[in-house]
Amino acid sequence: MESLSSRIAEIDWQKVTSDMNDKGYSIIPCVLSEIQCHELIDLYERPDKYRKTVVMERYRFGLGEYKYFDYPLPKIIQTIREEVYPKLAPIANLWMKVLKIDKQFPKSYHELQTQCHDNNQLKPTPLILKYGKGGFNTLHQDLYGDVFFPLQSVFFLNEPDVDFTGGEFVMTQQMPRAQSKAIVLKPKKGDMLIFTTNFRPIKGKKGYYRVNMKHGVSELYNGERHTMGVIFHDALS
Repeated sequence: MESLSSRIAEIDWQKVTSDMNDKGYSIIPCVLSEIQCHELIDLYERPDKYRKTVVMERYRFGLGEYKYFDYPLPKIIQTIREEVYPKLAPIANLWMKVLKIDKQFPKSYHELQTQCHDNNQLKPTPLILKYGKGGFNTLHQDLYGDVFFPLQSVFFLNEPDVDFTGGEFVMTQQMPRAQSKAIVLKPKKGDMLIFTTNFRPIKGKKGYYRVNMKHGVSELYNGERHTMGVIFHDALS
């Protein structure tokens, strides 16, 4: 994982911080190599790596399938959790401060995990999602329990307009006393998208206020699309 660790260390985290504060999301190109993308897609067919499979249509979540990894996590996911989280904790803590929320997140991922486990949130939340033609994911938030970190990441494992068409990443931002704003993103293979789990602060005339956000995936027209979601908090057992 030395090369992945190097790429994470070389990210312009000041730009990521600026993006998150300005927009609630940031796209970082080429975090995963092509080989790593293929390795993760290949893991999809390894049932021993997962604790749960969800068929979206069964729960009216959309059309597609996703699988939650089990512990121990693959090294690539553990590395992302341990090395990306400390870069994001200061952003989350600033958000709590400006929104006057009495909450601060620990500096290290292992301290966050301890908080989760003390709250009986013991199940890992990283997952791989797979969509085929007609697949989509309804707008949602990934919370899983009372302890949750307000930022998360998703990694894109296929190339848009080559491996699939459609299937854009969609976010909605609920504007106060107005209609929701739609944000449509099209990251490339290997890119990491960091975005807000459920809300973000926006500065208004009288200070900062909170806006709620959801995310999902638009319909695929053809092909196959895989993504890996790395959520930092664990789920209730």
